[in-house]
Amino acid sequence: MTYSNVITKRILALCKEQKITINKLATLSGMSQSSLENIIKGRSKSPGLRTLHRLAQGLGMTLSQFLDFPEIEETQLEDE
Repeated sequence: MTYSNVITKRILALCKEQKITINKLATLSGMSQSSLENIIKGRSKSPGLRTLHRLAQGLGMTLSQFLDFPEIEETQLEDE
């Protein structure tokens, strides 16, 4: 599994958990909808720390909370 796959799964799971759309998350994070869609659709292969931080804030959590999930710990990430 690639880094972008793991991050995409996390974003989608958190949106589902919080009952918000990807577009709503983009708004809450201060990102353009197209930027977030590029991450979700795999066109942006390696979102930076600043982007992940903005997403975490949009979801009402810290960056460390955002990155604290089993898949990222249990998966051997492949190069993109």
